Amino acid sequence: MWKRSHSVALGLLAGISLLLLSLPDEVATRVKLALSTLYLPLLGLAGASQQAWNHAADTLLSRRELLRQIEQLRRENQRLRIEAMQAAEWARENARLRRHLGWQESSPWRDRLRLARVTLRDPTPWWRTLQVDLGSRQGVRPGLPVLIPEGLVGRTREVGPFHARVVVVGDPDCKVSARVLNETGDVGIVQPADPIQRDLVLLSYLPRAARVLPGHTVVTSGLGGLFPAGIPVGTVVDVRPVENGLYQEARVLLAAPIHAVQEVWILWP
Repeated sequence: MWKRSHSVALGLLAGISLLLLSLPDEVATRVKLALSTLYLPLLGLAGASQQAWNHAADTLLSRRELLRQIEQLRRENQRLRIEAMQAAEWARENARLRRHLGWQESSPWRDRLRLARVTLRDPTPWWRTLQVDLGSRQGVRPGLPVLIPEGLVGRTREVGPFHARVVVVGDPDCKVSARVLNETGDVGIVQPADPIQRDLVLLSYLPRAARVLPGHTVVTSGLGGLFPAGIPVGTVVDVRPVENGLYQEARVLLAAPIHAVQEVWILWP
């Protein structure tokens, strides 16, 4: 069937060609003009289709390239954000260490202080300890005071070759003799308070007649021989009588942000 149609089309084309050849020149010219008028729109449509296809291909390539560039920019933005966070952390650490070193230079114990980095914290609210990266190989031993520029942190307890455990103020195993900076210099014992509020301790066994008021500063008294006198402990929040008024106790807000310390100073004897 297809071969037959093909033969018929070829025959018609041959017949038209012979007809055009046998026509006078003027008539043949008019027929050619009419045929060209008929085929020109079809040729124009074909050209327009080709141009549309080329434009669509260019558009598709541009969209693909745009998506690639967007993904590249997204990765670059993420990398820059990470670098910015790292730079900010380095700047904070640099400022913190500068403050530590500046405080060491002005400290009365500057020749006896050794900086240590906190490597571990006790997560329980009842026992308050830290681990630092100095141990017996560096000369650390149990019972050394630990402090930061803001105030007292605690004392060393267990000591290994390269690490030491620090029991901090507010732990039952770190009682501190402290003095209130008031007219009479009243002395009490720093003990644990509420285990949930880690930044509060109790200053107990204050004299019944002591005039301790909120806002008074509390420092180590130097009694007992463990902690030298004058290390800031905190600030009095409130005072109440206890044991039927035999003595008083005060809640003290710690000066040192123990829950956030990253470096501490160990005080050598």
